[in-house]
Amino acid sequence: MRFDGRKALRVRMDHKQAVNLMGSDGTWRRSCVLLDVSQTGAKIEVEGTLDVLQAKEFFMLLSSTGLAYRRCELVWIDGTMAGIHFINADRKKPTTAQAAAAPNSRQSK
Repeated sequence: MRFDGRKALRVRMDHKQAVNLMGSDGTWRRSCVLLDVSQTGAKIEVEGTLDVLQAKEFFMLLSSTGLAYRRCELVWIDGTMAGIHFINADRKKPTTAQAAAAPNSRQSK
């Protein structure tokens, strides 16, 4: 279901899906409810203060043990709700092999 003019397909949760947010350095943790989710981000309702989200980057823990998680960045806050964007592994810098191969492919043109 698409809504709000978003590019990615979002799924709304019919039941409360409890998840946790945790600081990248592990110094803070907040309980929250997942309201909707897509491949690129989610909308959550945070329990407690939102001041820790000012760190911009954090983890969303999808399991109680923390083994399933997504690296996130804050997009917006409105009251107790927040929009987050998932940070993908492909946003990393290219590896040395990829960087070395890139100039060679340009020279052959």
